[in-house]
Amino acid sequence: MDIKRLKAKMIIFGDTGENLAEYLNISRTTLSAKMSPNNASDFTRKEIQKIKERYHMSAEEVDNIFFNFKVSFSDTK
Repeated sequence: MDIKRLKAKMIIFGDTGENLAEYLNISRTTLSAKMSPNNASDFTRKEIQKIKERYHMSAEEVDNIFFNFKVSFSDTK
């Protein structure tokens, strides 16, 4: 997950973690865990859909924020 991009969207729309947590009907603590670099918990599909609608995000933006997996391959010759 690209936390920085999600936080940027929140700032653009004037949202705080508390506002977003309330909108998603989850606790602020739960939201913090979902946005943690350790990613203790993932956002549900329903939560992602609600965030997409709240911030008027395209499918590409959703992919870039929630499904941004950095994969590295090593050459093992």
